[in-house]
Amino acid sequence: MSQNQRRQQSGPRRGGPMGGMMRGGGEKAKDFKGTMVKLLQYLGRYKAIIIVAILIAIASTTASIVGPKILGRATTELFEGLIETIRGTGSVDFDFIGRIILITLSLYVGSAILAYIQGWIMAKVSTDIAYRLRKDISEKMNRMKLKYYDSTTHGEILSRLTNDVDTINQTLSNSLTQIITSVITVIGVLVMMFTISWKMALLVIGVIPLSGLMIVFIVKRSQKHFNQQQEYLGHVNSHVEEMFGGHTIVKAYNAEEKSQETFGGYNNTLYKSAWKSQFFSGLMMPLMTFIGNLGYVAVAILGGYLTTQNAITVGDIQAFIQYVRSFTRPLGQIASASNVLQQTAAASERVFEFLNESEEVADTPEPLKIGYVKGRVEFKNVNFGYNPEKTIIHNFSALVKPGQKIALVGPTGAGKTTMVKLLMRFYELNDGAISVDGIDIRNLTRKDLRDKFGMVLQNTWLFNGTIMENIRYGRLDATDKEVKAAAKAAYVDRFVHTLPDGYDMIINEEVTNISQGQKQLLTIARAVLADPPVLILDEATSSVDTRTEILIQKAMDDLMKNRTSFVIAHRLSTIRNADLILVIHDGDIVEQGTHEELLAQDGFYAELHGSQFEYTNDHPQPVEQHASD
Repeated sequence: MSQNQRRQQSGPRRGGPMGGMMRGGGEKAKDFKGTMVKLLQYLGRYKAIIIVAILIAIASTTASIVGPKILGRATTELFEGLIETIRGTGSVDFDFIGRIILITLSLYVGSAILAYIQGWIMAKVSTDIAYRLRKDISEKMNRMKLKYYDSTTHGEILSRLTNDVDTINQTLSNSLTQIITSVITVIGVLVMMFTISWKMALLVIGVIPLSGLMIVFIVKRSQKHFNQQQEYLGHVNSHVEEMFGGHTIVKAYNAEEKSQETFGGYNNTLYKSAWKSQFFSGLMMPLMTFIGNLGYVAVAILGGYLTTQNAITVGDIQAFIQYVRSFTRPLGQIASASNVLQQTAAASERVFEFLNESEEVADTPEPLKIGYVKGRVEFKNVNFGYNPEKTIIHNFSALVKPGQKIALVGPTGAGKTTMVKLLMRFYELNDGAISVDGIDIRNLTRKDLRDKFGMVLQNTWLFNGTIMENIRYGRLDATDKEVKAAAKAAYVDRFVHTLPDGYDMIINEEVTNISQGQKQLLTIARAVLADPPVLILDEATSSVDTRTEILIQKAMDDLMKNRTSFVIAHRLSTIRNADLILVIHDGDIVEQGTHEELLAQDGFYAELHGSQFEYTNDHPQPVEQHASD
């Protein structure tokens, strides 16, 4: 399935490294309250230290709020002292002013120190929480049913592990304490303003509705542009990622102009939405400043009048003006925090949704131990369906004797690969049983069971590392000598010496610096190194040339000697020497026997064989066609 097809099925895709983060910003949680409760429960072990951080934040904010009123006393003393000096009735009490300044300085320094401590605590806590979340998600990934990965894109899972956890981390380290300090500042400033003059305090409170209307006005007009910006940033990232991954095909079909045209459309829309969103959001602070200045003017006029009536001192007016300045800023911060909380709730919901996904059936609490494996495998009345309503394997029964080479053949979708997945316990049976050496595989741990199997799949998987490291993945404690011996057995050594740095050559992240056939050879060498008692081969030689296929087939024949082997065959020419061929159709074994026996029956196997070979003078000639499973 192509990426475009997947995108059409799953809705708009925010691709690229920033896709998940942008998606989190535009979404709202389905259950805001429930998700925040879950997040608070997850924070349970940090409850004490978070409460300490909140108390420190309260103390820090309180100290900074009290400062202006105390400093106002110094202003009043200085003003009144100067007046008395001019009149000749007194002088300025500089000792008193000095003490006030020292007290105020101590409050501000103490507030800064407390803010630093509080920030350090929350940074430590938030980082630890992010570490725990990533650890829990990583461990969860290893316990998830394979069905989940079959229906979920890799980018979606990666987004939860990185972007969503980062959003929670940033909120806890910055926004949470900012919300707390902003609320405390607003409440504290209001209290201090009422202690100075209830008339001027009421005047300032009248600014709140005006500020609220202004915030709502801006948010409503900017939000749609922010959403569009986030959406088209995802489209841009997705397009770049897709075109980079398939740049060879783009060039081969001369589609550069079309690619650039598509990118230009996305980029143009992103440009328009970005500047509009930034313009509207940039209006917030100037408008809030304007409203604050209106408050200053009103306070100055009313304060001047009250001063003439001896109802308020000059120092109190100075303190009050400082409080007005401190009042409008946290209002804007609280407004911004509401959007941050929505993002955090959406990110938390996605994380907890993943952590609550159903897991593989737990291993039996008292597992049996399996030592030396002879390789006797039996399927007893196996029934299975990926969906409970639709069974695709019907009463499958087969007995595989130790050391036999068993081939599974059949058309696409017949159930060949499914049987292997059931044998490895990637999926659990709906009914029936599978046993290895007489032991039901459900009575073994998955680790113990899978240690006895080696797999070589048609779809190769190699990681970013050296050739030596990729082969050693089959047995991590293998020595370099053993790795090279396995490479020689799988005919890897023949081409490794032609590569730069030989066994130390780094395979790049996209695995594009070696050929498809070389990839297949490396996975075969990995299986040779693992030396398992039971082998599973899914058309292991499908990606190599005819000459190399002959060499690989010989190596695999040597590897399969004296061990049970399951071969999923698409090209029937590769399983002529199988001890037993199971012909599967619609989840049932419709025929079984050796190659010659099945041809003699002139049944379904003979029909499959005839579709791949045309007979000329009684000699089969290969036809260039074969099914893939």
